[in-house]
Amino acid sequence: MRTPLVVGNWKMHGTVAEARVLATGLRDGLKRPRGVHVAVCPPFTALAAVSEILAGSPIQLGAQNCHHEPAGAHTGEISVPMLAELGCRWVLAGHSERRKEMGESDEQIKLKVRAILSHDLTPVLCVGETADERRQGLTFTTVEGQLRAGLAGLSADQIAKTVLAYEPVWAIGTGVNATPGQAAEVQGYLRGLLSELASKEIAQTVRILYGGSVKAENAEALMAEPEVDGALVGGASLNAQGFIGIVRKAARIGTAAKE
Repeated sequence: MRTPLVVGNWKMHGTVAEARVLATGLRDGLKRPRGVHVAVCPPFTALAAVSEILAGSPIQLGAQNCHHEPAGAHTGEISVPMLAELGCRWVLAGHSERRKEMGESDEQIKLKVRAILSHDLTPVLCVGETADERRQGLTFTTVEGQLRAGLAGLSADQIAKTVLAYEPVWAIGTGVNATPGQAAEVQGYLRGLLSELASKEIAQTVRILYGGSVKAENAEALMAEPEVDGALVGGASLNAQGFIGIVRKAARIGTAAKE
C-alpha cells in the first residue's frame, strides 16, 4: 500500500513573516496526521524560518527547485547540499512553470533529479501536457517523453526513490482540474512506463501525485482513484485550513486503504 503524500507548493508567495504564520498554522493544525505524509515547499527566502517552525513536527520541508551542481559559479542558484543543510527532504524537479518560464530542458531536469538523489533527498518529478497537446491527442506522448528523459540513466533502485507528479499544464492555476478519470488514466499509463523502466514491483511502490487546481472541494474525489497517491497543491496550500482539509481527506483515504 502506497501511503498518500500531500505536498504544498507555495511558489513565489509570502514574506518570511507571512511564511512563519502559515507554517505555524499548519504545524498546530496537523500535529499527528495518520495515514498520510505531508511536506511544504516555501520560497527559498523562507526555508530557514519554516524549517525552525516545523522542527519536530510530522510536516517535512521541501524546495521548489535546485541546481544540479553541488557548488560553483552559478549566480542566483541554490544547490542540493544547501537545501539539505536547511532540513529539506524533498525537491521539485521539472515543474511546468520552470519548463515554460525558465526554459528548463529535459536534460537539465534529468541532471537535477540525479543530483537530488545523490544527496539522499527525494525528487518530485513533474510531468504534464499543455491544452494544445491534449487537444491534439499528444498527452501520452508528452508525459512519456518527459518521464523517460527525467529518469534517464537511473537504476531501478534510484527510480524506486522518486516521486512523480502528473500536472496537466492546462489545469495549473486555472481553476479547471482534470477529472478523476482523466488523472487516473494518465497516472496509470505512467505506472506502466515505470514497470518497463524499473520493474512491476517497483512501479507499484512509486507514488504518483496529481497536481493542478487541487482544492478541498475536489481533492477527495481525485485521491480516491487507486492510481492517485496524493496531491501537489499550489494556491490552496497558501491557506492553512484549506490545506489541512486536503491533508485530512488524504489521511482518511490512506487509513481506509490499510484497514
